[in-house]
Amino acid sequence: MDFLKNLYFQDSATPLMEGIRDLHDFIFGFLTFILLLVLVVFGFIMKDFYKTYNNPKTGSELLFREDLIKAKDVTHGVVLEIVWTLIPSVILMLIAFPSFVLLYAMDELIDPTITFKVIGHQWYWVYEYADYIKGEGFKSINFDSYMVYTNDLVPGQLRLLEVDRQAVLPVDTHIRVLITAGDVLHSWAVPSLGIKMDAVPGRLNQVSIFLKRQGVFYGQCSELCGVNHGFMPIAVKGVSFEEYINWVKNRG
Repeated sequence: MDFLKNLYFQDSATPLMEGIRDLHDFIFGFLTFILLLVLVVFGFIMKDFYKTYNNPKTGSELLFREDLIKAKDVTHGVVLEIVWTLIPSVILMLIAFPSFVLLYAMDELIDPTITFKVIGHQWYWVYEYADYIKGEGFKSINFDSYMVYTNDLVPGQLRLLEVDRQAVLPVDTHIRVLITAGDVLHSWAVPSLGIKMDAVPGRLNQVSIFLKRQGVFYGQCSELCGVNHGFMPIAVKGVSFEEYINWVKNRG
């Protein structure tokens, strides 16, 4: 069972990822039904083919029986063509409605409490929290996030996924994420959050996050960006709002 669990999605941490998982399960049900139906029909066809062409006596009897369905009735059957047109149409409509709902939910951005900026570089991430003012001048929190190399890992850490500085975000808070790049195309992707957004030089892409639970959520750059593309992981730490405030004070 652990093997099968590893083939499925990571545990959802946002409503968006829950929607993606539910839509996947919904569509997979239709795919399973279609696959079984095609296999059953294919099995009957193979069985009749075997009987007809591998048994001379039975085959000759079948070829001259008038009550059998002729090929012309199958290829030009009006009822059959209506059925195999209507059923896929209905299935597509059933799939389209929840798909559109999820697409609109992805683009929806409720008035955010926090704006979090992500900048991709070759080959590390820069995180910036630009909502905070300290004293009379503007003070933003920003830091680089590099991968922890294998020789520096401690027991319990994940190879190629650990970073020296994790992005810290509060749970139960509407967060706006602005994503861009400073050199080439990157992609900020965190499966548990249901996010995969391209980081394009000279352009700001926007996505929203609403964390439902605490924990550390890992991801990786998902756009080929150079020789060290596989060595710029992402680690987002979800904490309580009080812990986040204390973290901001200590960083400031």
